[in-house]
Amino acid sequence: MDQAVRALLLLLLAQLPASLHCTEAPAGDDGGWGLDSSIEDEGECNIEIRDVNSITHTEFIEEYAYAKPVILRGLTDNTFRVQCSKANLLREYAEKMVRLSTANTHSYRKVDVRFEEFVKFLLTPQPKDILGSDTLYFFGDNNFTEWHSLFEEYKAPPFSLPLMHPAYSFGIAGPGTGVPFHWHGPGYSEVIYGRKRWFLYPPDEAPEFHPNHTTLSWVSLSYPNLELHQRPLECTIRPGEVLYFPDRWWHATLNLDTSVFISTFLG
Repeated sequence: MDQAVRALLLLLLAQLPASLHCTEAPAGDDGGWGLDSSIEDEGECNIEIRDVNSITHTEFIEEYAYAKPVILRGLTDNTFRVQCSKANLLREYAEKMVRLSTANTHSYRKVDVRFEEFVKFLLTPQPKDILGSDTLYFFGDNNFTEWHSLFEEYKAPPFSLPLMHPAYSFGIAGPGTGVPFHWHGPGYSEVIYGRKRWFLYPPDEAPEFHPNHTTLSWVSLSYPNLELHQRPLECTIRPGEVLYFPDRWWHATLNLDTSVFISTFLG
């Protein structure tokens, strides 16, 4: 581990209250991940919500796949949810290495740590004033060989797109963390535990944001000053809900609790 990475880890650890270094939450509906330091403000929800059993594949393709986001309800997989409890993941993957990245628009810096070390020391609430380049976020850089057994248990959302294949990306993050605005191909995002607030803009309506400011900073400082016509599509998704976003849509996320989540990217 180089000196710059070591310094960043020490900086993050120094910001933590002592009680966060060794507290283990009891297992329950939160999977043992705990809801301490949760963010209360869920914002509004102006994205259409559909029960997955009330929509056909044809309707999905015609109404949403290439046009607008939609939230699908009724997809909870309790078997996978149990697999993602804190106790189960630590039992299976404690010694495995996970790759963390800085949560800014470009995510240049990567840091490899043991999964147990990440959970015990780095999975913490994020302060408002921290820069994206000083954060560490576990999402997207999964070792598919080591995490293959977990991905095998996951049932992807049922609606595929023509000529596209799914790729999974798993993550865990503390309250106040998230990814700032960016875009890529279409996909789904599901929360297994916790709550995740989403902000989305169409491809031709690029939002104004600083690439090294966190989503929490944007929500606190920029979002309240937006004119009505500048407001994003937004909603907070919970366990049992899956957000679909079309190709090239701008989006940013904010975890309101300690959240466990998985995305299905279509490409």
